[in-house]
Amino acid sequence: MSIPRKDKIYVLLQFLVFIGWLFDVESLKFQISENLHSLGFLAAAIGFLLILVALVQIGSKISPFPSPPENARLKTTGAFAFARHPIYSGVLFIVFGAALWLGSGFKLLISLLLYLIFFLKSRYEERRLLEKFSEYAEYRNDTGRFFPKFKGRI
Repeated sequence: MSIPRKDKIYVLLQFLVFIGWLFDVESLKFQISENLHSLGFLAAAIGFLLILVALVQIGSKISPFPSPPENARLKTTGAFAFARHPIYSGVLFIVFGAALWLGSGFKLLISLLLYLIFFLKSRYEERRLLEKFSEYAEYRNDTGRFFPKFKGRI
């Protein structure tokens, strides 16, 4: 199976944004309280753990490309019961948390750009998953994209 061109474009954009995140602009640095500093570190640590759990669940089926491989199975348990894209969620926790921890406005802006790319990439990926798995529509309605859906009344 050849990799669709759109898949390659999304992965390239994602890679370029990751590279951009490694840089910083001194004039966009900011000071934060110790509590926010700790919160940023905690968010990054949670993201790292979320990625590890999702990777263990996916196993050797992991791919950076959004189109599901022919032999793919729909995963709806574990980390995937809370978010349809837990690896993207984990990455977002890491980049936003680390940007806050480091007090970097530039990294926060790049993190927002990454969120946008993940949103668009996941929309495309979900169209492909709907084509492959009839049960994906119900799973999508019951499960949040990057964060859990809160159902019921508070």
